[in-house]
Formats: sequence, C-alpha cells, structure tokens
Amino acid sequence: MAQKMLQFITVDRSMPGKRAADKRAKDFNEIYGDYSTEAAQAQASRCSQCGVPFCQQGCPLQNNIPDWLMLAAEDRLEEAYAVSSATNNMPEICGRICPQDRLCEGICTIEQSGHGTVTIGSIERYITDHAWDQGWIKPIKPPKERTQSAGIIGAGPGGLAAAEQLRRKGYQVTVYDRYDRGGGLLVYGIPGFKLEKDVVERRIKRLEDSGIAFRFNCDVGRDIGLNEIRDTHDTVLIATGVYKARDLKVPGVGASGVFPALDFLTASNRVGFGDTVDAFGDGTLNASGKRVVVIGGGDTAMDCVRTAVRQGAKSVTCLYRRDRANMPGSQREVQNAEEEGVVFEWLSGPEAVLETKANAVKGVKVRRMRLGAPDASGRQSPEKTDETVTIKADMVIKALGFDPEDLPVLFDEPALTVNRWGAVRVDFKTMETSLSGVYAAGDIVRGASLVVWAIRDGRDAAEQMHKAMRAMAREQKVAAE
Repeated sequence: MAQKMLQFITVDRSMPGKRAADKRAKDFNEIYGDYSTEAAQAQASRCSQCGVPFCQQGCPLQNNIPDWLMLAAEDRLEEAYAVSSATNNMPEICGRICPQDRLCEGICTIEQSGHGTVTIGSIERYITDHAWDQGWIKPIKPPKERTQSAGIIGAGPGGLAAAEQLRRKGYQVTVYDRYDRGGGLLVYGIPGFKLEKDVVERRIKRLEDSGIAFRFNCDVGRDIGLNEIRDTHDTVLIATGVYKARDLKVPGVGASGVFPALDFLTASNRVGFGDTVDAFGDGTLNASGKRVVVIGGGDTAMDCVRTAVRQGAKSVTCLYRRDRANMPGSQREVQNAEEEGVVFEWLSGPEAVLETKANAVKGVKVRRMRLGAPDASGRQSPEKTDETVTIKADMVIKALGFDPEDLPVLFDEPALTVNRWGAVRVDFKTMETSLSGVYAAGDIVRGASLVVWAIRDGRDAAEQMHKAMRAMAREQKVAAE
C-alpha cells in the first residue's frame, strides 16, 4: 500500500499489462489488462498533488483528478469513485477511450519534469470497474419525482449523460434513438478491443433500471416528428451526433470496394453482437484475405486499420497526408497499430482510386507530400511533390471524418437553424436552439469531437433544461394561485 503521495521519483510509470500483439490481433477483446490493487495504488501514489492541477484543466469535464488519485492510493476506492463520478457519468468508458496523451496526461506536471505521467486513464478505469464489481453503482433514486418530462434525441454519450443528470433531479426522461441499441458510436463505432460492449450495456441497463425510458428503432423525422416530441415533453435535447461521412474527391472513388469508415466499423461491431449482417457475410464489408488501404489519420482511421487486422486482412496500410507528429489521432493508438502489423505511409495523399475493368478496386495512386507553411489552425499544410506511387488494394476505407446530417430537412423543421457547416446553432449560455424549449449538445453542435466533450455538453445542457423546467413550474404555480 502506498504510504504517501509524490512517489514519482521512486516509483516508475507503469501501464497495466498489454497482451502480445500476435495474440490480441486475433480477437476483439480489450488489449489492456487490469491493474492489481497494489499496482493501482502505487501508480496513483506518483501524483504530485499540484496546487494548481494542470491535469484537471486539461480535462473537458474538469474531473477532480488529484483527489481521486490520492483516495485510490490510500485504498479508499468507494470514496474515489464518488469523487470521480461526481463530474463524469462514464468514468470507466473515458478511462478506456479518452486520448489521455492529448488531455490530462499530456499536461501532467511530472510528465513535463521528465518522470513520466501518472497513468490517469488506467487508474480511472480501475476505480470504476472495481466499483461495479463491489456493487457500489446502483440505479438512480431521485429525492423526489417531478411531473415534468424531457425528451432526448440520441442515445450516444451526450444524450445518455443528459438523461442521467435529469433523472437525478427527478424528471421523467425518454430517449429516442434510430438504432436498436443505446450507446451510439460507443457500440457501433468504437471496436471492442478499445471498449468491450458489456461495459456500455451495463450503463444503459442502469439507466433503464433508474426509470429512463428508451425508444429504440425510432428515427425522428420518419417514425415520429420533432413537433410530436416537443408536444410530449416540456424540454427536448438534440444529441444526435454526426454521422455523415466526408467524401474522398478523387477519380475512381465510386469503384466497388470503397467504403465509408462507419459502414465498415458498424458491420464489424454488429457481427460482434451476434447480429446477421449480409454485407459482412457475403464478404463485401469483411477484410479477410484482402489488401486494405485506410485513408485518414484520426482515431476512426486507427479503429479501421486495427479492425481490418483482426478480420484477417492480407495487408493493412494507412495513408495520411501529414507526418506522424502532425496527425490528429492518439499516438498510443498508432503505436498499437504498428505493433499489430499496420504499415503507415506518412506524407501520402490519395490522388486516384484505381479500378479494374469490372469496376473493382485494384489500388490507390498516391502523391507524396511535404509539409509547408502553417495553415489557419497552426498546423503545417501538406504540399504536393512530383513523386507518385501505387499501392495495391482490394478494399479502400475512407476515414476522413464526419459532418452533420441535414437536421432541418430530416426533422422537417426549417426553423431549426444551423451554421454553414450544418451544425445546430445554440446560445452557448443556455444551449438552447432557435426553437423554444429545444436544446442541443455534443457533436451536432461542435462538430465531430471526443466522447468526453459530448458528456460535458450533455451535462451542461441538462442543467439548462432543469433551470428552464423549474422556471416553468414556478410560473404554473403562480398562475394556479
């Protein structure tokens, strides 16, 4: 047991054990093991207990990281979970999938001093998994029930976080989602080797046991109108996420064998659930035996390349137009992919998809790039060189990011205003849209982003919805008197 904090000089940084690449590449189970109690305490004891904790500032949820690290080091895990869950509705999920190297761990003080960051994400996961094992996480029992209700469109992380926060305050909550399961991209986008699906399913069940109603296979705009939801509930939250794949604008992109990333990942995840997926069964969305080229450098691209490896691809290549240092995805994920046999072609931009006479993919023509002057974001812009190469391929996956769907059209609500990128406009002080009583949160507002940001937005929106419904209740009480 750790005797005190500030042990970073005598205790080395150590992650939980990671399964060997040749073993883990054959299944979709999570690649990291669990900390032992002793190991978790030792790693937590490395925290320097900063007076101004940069790790907390680097977390979108402003998690009180130093406090729950200290509690974990002292084996006060129930208290550690209470502190962790006070600001995060899904700490064990964030502990698994957050890019900590770009957030809390990336600005850890002892990391900057050269001693190696505290393994914040892994300890966060350990605390909450232990809480589940011990039965400390129970259904929500509000102090009082309210008659007012909230409708939430989207069962992804933002919608689920808002649903939980509102239920805690006693509101009646119904979640509408087009898919047959809750979780959104947590279940259909992120592969099991990063997030096993029972981890998400137990969260959904807890919300159901807490009295939150879920209407799955309910496509708003087709199965039910937005106006009907507004008439049913006192407030409504739009938390649909963004699912429209950005396209690749090169010749040959319409060839057979070119797919959006989410189609590929969703098919794989559905198969993992035991669902029948015709496009996987007939080999269309199955990478087995194929030479796979994935285009993109974000976390979705990493999910695709590592999924293709597990499906038994003959080879897997990732094309990215910038270098490794400038890619948006997690460096930890790149390392994991490389260990599993993925080949990265840095400074490489697709110029054309090559096809056979039968319109099937046979390769990608690649233009080598170099980095020039910084663009508006501060990153160096890729510039074309004279060099081209051809990479053979039987399957090409486009992982170029996502844009919002046209919600005013899908919801048949032209008064719902969006910005020039198609994201829903909100008043960021209230999270309210152009429609009275309708709020929005997560990727549909900020664009494709991180799960932790969706949770933050969902919590913020729930608080504003609570304020609005509380004001409505006061007005109704005054009117009745």
